[in-house]
Amino acid sequence: MRGAVVEKDDSGTGPGTAAGVPADQEFLALEHELAVILRRARATSGEMAREVHPELESAAYGLLVRLESAGQQRATELAAWFGVGKATMSRQLRALEDLGLVNREPDPEDGRASLVHLTEEGLARFRHVRDARRARYVRKLADWDRAEVAELARLLHQFNERAER
Repeated sequence: MRGAVVEKDDSGTGPGTAAGVPADQEFLALEHELAVILRRARATSGEMAREVHPELESAAYGLLVRLESAGQQRATELAAWFGVGKATMSRQLRALEDLGLVNREPDPEDGRASLVHLTEEGLARFRHVRDARRARYVRKLADWDRAEVAELARLLHQFNERAER
């Protein structure tokens, strides 16, 4: 679809409409670009997971991101954050534990629960991959003005905030 021209339909009934809402060119372009970003993000997530550890599943890479940014958490909090079931989260955490990337400790506030956190090795491996990824962004956007990079980050943040509502 790259470079494709999609004609604007102001009638609200033609192609590219949903529930009678006109599919304005700007929103079609946004949808396309987000689809490209998501496709690339999925591919990149798998690559980064393998860089952290060759046996790491791409879905589990997001757990490392969350634990690094939010700190230790209960498995139930992680499951809620990612919108997955307890069984799925338990399986992913067990795999991360087996690889030596996370550890569980009893929750001091509730002895029945445990808190999951990155191990020193897990944190070091994750940060190495994250820093390499950031260096790739710096290279790819080297010809951008820093203000443009900041504006892109601001707009993406604003979009993500609204998506959470």
